[in-house]
Amino acid sequence: MARSIIIGAGMVGLATAWHLQEHGVSVTVVDRAGVAADASWGNAGWLAPGKTIPLADSSVWTYGPKALVDPNAALHIPLRMDPALWSFLARFAAHGTQRAWERAMAALAPINAIALECFDELRAGGVDAWTREGAFVIGFAAFRDARPFLREIEGVKRHGLPATLTRIERPADACPVLSDKVQLAYHLEGQRFIEPAAYLHALAESVVARGGVIRTDAEVTAVEGGQHPAALLADGSRLDADSVVVSTGAHLPRLTRRFGVRTRVQAGRGYSFTVATDEPVTRPLYLPKQRIACTPVQGRLRIAGTMEFRGADDPLQQRRIESIVNQARALLRGVDLDDRRDEWVGSRPVTPDGLPLVGATRAPGVYVGGGHGMWGIVLGPATGKLLARQIATGVVDPIIAPFDPLRG
Repeated sequence: MARSIIIGAGMVGLATAWHLQEHGVSVTVVDRAGVAADASWGNAGWLAPGKTIPLADSSVWTYGPKALVDPNAALHIPLRMDPALWSFLARFAAHGTQRAWERAMAALAPINAIALECFDELRAGGVDAWTREGAFVIGFAAFRDARPFLREIEGVKRHGLPATLTRIERPADACPVLSDKVQLAYHLEGQRFIEPAAYLHALAESVVARGGVIRTDAEVTAVEGGQHPAALLADGSRLDADSVVVSTGAHLPRLTRRFGVRTRVQAGRGYSFTVATDEPVTRPLYLPKQRIACTPVQGRLRIAGTMEFRGADDPLQQRRIESIVNQARALLRGVDLDDRRDEWVGSRPVTPDGLPLVGATRAPGVYVGGGHGMWGIVLGPATGKLLARQIATGVVDPIIAPFDPLRG
């Protein structure tokens, strides 16, 4: 039986492991911290093809400079000497054109189109976790604030993805935590959501139940390719296999750069916390102007936001939590934003061109699955399915061909 080592127990790594098992491959998943320990844990859990879009667009040239001087802005870039970061930002900004957005969206649309059915496939295959349907509520404090979001939705629809908007007549009645400061609201149909940590633990349990091994005490220090692929651990031991998949999020370059994966992966850190609500919230709420995403999680409301370009392992910056609170306070009601739990920061793996890195490296037997930016949760099962097929059969599906990790 063929064997594979998967490094990283987030959504992409676990989904790849599960689908490799479908091909009869024996899998071992290793992670230095645990299942769903980084960007997969505290995110909004949105399965929203209608919002899975390139991060860079023409607004970076207007919003970016303003964000540098606004302490409450959703985008935060620390003003310090960091040549690697500023080099990444220059490349990221270079993709902030309509032409580049359309090109990236065209590459993302096919995998977006199969994203939800891949969750259904996991469910049918025994993963004991739900995905919940229901219209998302989209709210704006002023009519003019809706224009950029409506342009995004038109772009998504132009590329053939479901994104039906229905205007809500009485915005304050659309969601129990939406204040009367919100002047305009829509329902966004055709999307789903999950509770990320619970879902990933169920996926991990399924991998183990099907004969897989998950080690959460193991830090991989190096990878070897060739006739005898292997993962080398910090304790000096070696895990041999027929293939190794590196799916370590924002830490991906450390293990793959020497195998020809030159695309910069920058940590775009997101923050979240949970609050109690006076009335139950049953569906996600999005405030596009403030870039705040709210999702019901275990009877509370998770409030998530911020794109902070900082080191992946830097400590949580309390000021970023406060910026989300300051932005949300006027637009939410019936929540105590000063009584927060589960404060969290996770490092999303962002690439300059907005496309993931999925496929084979220059080293035989070594593969990459990562670089999804904000979209690792929604695209993880589809990525895992197509990457596992490539590993098991050698066939590169056209859907992931644009995500070649060896691209320039």
